[in-house]
Amino acid sequence: MNKFQENSNNTNTPLAERLRPTTLDEVAGQEHLLGEGKPLRHLIESGEISSLILWGPPGCGKTTIARLIANYTKSYYIEFSAVTSGVAEVRKVIAEAKERLEDKNQKTILFIDEIHRFNKAQQDAFLPHVEKGTIILIGATTENPGFSINAPLISRSRVFNLHELTQENILSILKKAILSFPKTKFDQKSLQFIAKSANGDARSAINAAELAAQLSKNIDLETAEKAVQRKAIYYDKKGDWHYDTISAFIKSMRGGDPDATLYWLARMLKSGEDPVFIARRMVIFASEDINLANNTALVLATEAMTAVKMIGMPEAQIILAHVAVYLAKCPKTIATYAAYMEASRDIEIEHIPPVPLHLRNASNKVMKEIGAGKGHIRYQWIDPEKHKDQMYLPEELQDRRYFRPEEFK
Repeated sequence: MNKFQENSNNTNTPLAERLRPTTLDEVAGQEHLLGEGKPLRHLIESGEISSLILWGPPGCGKTTIARLIANYTKSYYIEFSAVTSGVAEVRKVIAEAKERLEDKNQKTILFIDEIHRFNKAQQDAFLPHVEKGTIILIGATTENPGFSINAPLISRSRVFNLHELTQENILSILKKAILSFPKTKFDQKSLQFIAKSANGDARSAINAAELAAQLSKNIDLETAEKAVQRKAIYYDKKGDWHYDTISAFIKSMRGGDPDATLYWLARMLKSGEDPVFIARRMVIFASEDINLANNTALVLATEAMTAVKMIGMPEAQIILAHVAVYLAKCPKTIATYAAYMEASRDIEIEHIPPVPLHLRNASNKVMKEIGAGKGHIRYQWIDPEKHKDQMYLPEELQDRRYFRPEEFK
């Protein structure tokens, strides 16, 4: 039995440690890797484990998966932290692993947390032992391994990208965690707040629940706030608060008030609003409200939406704030928006005339014989004065003038 297995039953061990899953089916999230027939699960169950890099955000299950691999493959398991361990300790572990493999035919899994903190020389020290199979190296990192881990080590390892746990994943973990406090009652709002505040980090959520249980026997939202050390902001993503707050944000941009714009933006983001939803509304705003007054606004808003999707929170809030202030300070017009809405309304309520013959496509002999395309000036813009009588609307709508930018300055 490894040390972590012994500690799991020790009441002095932190709750997050005691609650670690002992089977693959107990792992929350990571279905893309650990679901039935998925790649990492297949490798674990087959016992064909080689060196791995587990890349994902804090509290998503990297350490748990490494320990489960050791259990399923009956390997000896050693944990290192790149923050506190050095090459000398690594050499000692490798010497023991070699002896263990020769004497007992038992593989050794060396798990290194935050492996990206080892420098190039330290990472290179593992290469010959990984190649020989002396150790199975499992590295955990929160940073892109393509940038933070040496290419030779990457080429000898399989990289698996773990996803951030969802709020539903965290809630399911919390429901198991609170069973450890049978005399303590958690109301649903407190659990939801802890789950949302954890930002996908299961360890953080369990620690908050444990602290809340130490503070009171009846855990309400106020107690949860104390445990998390963060104020709860009421915000219903599907109700009036959601729509009212995004409305206030848009109206503030429309009114050219950057301070109010930033306030409503911060309020939405602090409440857990989807940053991509906000970015989409900014793209719509750039076209509807800024329009031709500044054509760059639509380009910038669209680029911001792409950047928010790529970067994610918390850095996405910087991008949103940057572009939101830009949109608020832009000159405004609704000339094309109003023009389109009038044209659309005419189509709904007016008679729909046929396309004038001179605008039709003369695609074949029959169409040419009935006069399709006849009289159309293809390059009217070469001599606009000479061809100023060229008509593009149906005859009965010639008096319509939808686009009136002078009215919306």
